[in-house]
Amino acid sequence: MLVYVVALICVIGLAIGQILFKIGAVSLAETGSFFALQTFIKLVAALCLYGIMSIAWIWVLQKVELGKVYPLMALAFVLVPIGSHFIFGERFQPQYFAGITLIILGILITVRA
Repeated sequence: MLVYVVALICVIGLAIGQILFKIGAVSLAETGSFFALQTFIKLVAALCLYGIMSIAWIWVLQKVELGKVYPLMALAFVLVPIGSHFIFGERFQPQYFAGITLIILGILITVRA
């Protein structure tokens, strides 16, 4: 059970990392330099988070078969757009939510198999 909790934390961390990358990209567009302090900090934070989550994911893979835990990664396709809606104000069409529903159903079916 703990391994699935850590796997879920990895997915959430990677989703947060994607949002941090977007924040860094916006900052890069504003500053024009990777080395501007605000841009650099945001991008390094994203990379550090990705590194930590990758190490945790390796631990997960020591404990569980890849085919059983990897479907959880599809949750990132749900979490990242939700985060982008709240942080960046991005909007989605109704069919997008139908797609998210199908992804969640697919994850549930796959993980229970």
